[in-house]
Amino acid sequence: MVSRENNKAGMHEKLQLLRSVTKSHAKKDSSILIDASKYIEELKQKIEILNHDIARSSSYQNSWPMVKVEMLEKGIQVNVYSERSCPGLLVFVLKVFEELSLNVLEARVSCTGIFQLEALGVESEVNGETIDTHMVKQAVLQAIEDWKESNDQEY
Repeated sequence: MVSRENNKAGMHEKLQLLRSVTKSHAKKDSSILIDASKYIEELKQKIEILNHDIARSSSYQNSWPMVKVEMLEKGIQVNVYSERSCPGLLVFVLKVFEELSLNVLEARVSCTGIFQLEALGVESEVNGETIDTHMVKQAVLQAIEDWKESNDQEY
């Protein structure tokens, strides 16, 4: 008998907790459960929307070219990578190298399906200014932005 009353009191306490979590104003136990069910459905919809937004955001980030620039003993290594093809981007990046007086010693490029550029450059003796990795990375990122703007206008 005492066990049954304890179970009933425990159930009532849990229903009241459920009622407060779901912000239900229902008095009857069955109505509290119906409100909780509706609340769960609303949460599922919110999760679906958030997952959709995350997927859209990450696909945008994955399609945007990534740039990595590092100083090596032989010169400056520049890597540009995108999971999608970027027609015309190579021209914009090479133009930056020219503007920075960066002579390309070695380069590997793939523009089929993906865009990947690996280039090793050294500073030209003509300019006299020293360039650092941060300067090169900012210039390449600006070239990507310029490329994107020129493609937006064409399409």
